Amino acid sequence: MRHPGIVNNANYQHYFEATRHKWLQHEGFSFQGWHNEGIDVVVSDITIKYKTPLKGQEVFVSCLNLRREGARFIFEQDIYRKADMKLCVSGQVTAVCLIDGVLTRGDELAAKFPSYFK
Repeated sequence: MRHPGIVNNANYQHYFEATRHKWLQHEGFSFQGWHNEGIDVVVSDITIKYKTPLKGQEVFVSCLNLRREGARFIFEQDIYRKADMKLCVSGQVTAVCLIDGVLTRGDELAAKFPSYFK
């Protein structure tokens, strides 16, 4: 019997994106809702470090932290294999804020998260 193969590296970026969307929903917002208001949060850079591969059908835990550096919003994201909480992937996703298509400092976005950015 063959064992499940390892997860393709491109899938981790999808997992990171799904985590950001779920976190945003948990906070009471959505990227689509912001877009309808003229606010677009767009990814400008992604760095992923692969540590231990997940195998097909393995359950994982996806974690997220958010910080701000000037006009950039930095999502620090990690994925752990649930069975042993071994770090599989560590990533940093940098995003910027556009208001009506114009790059801004992101103050409008930061104001939506007073507990994160004081």
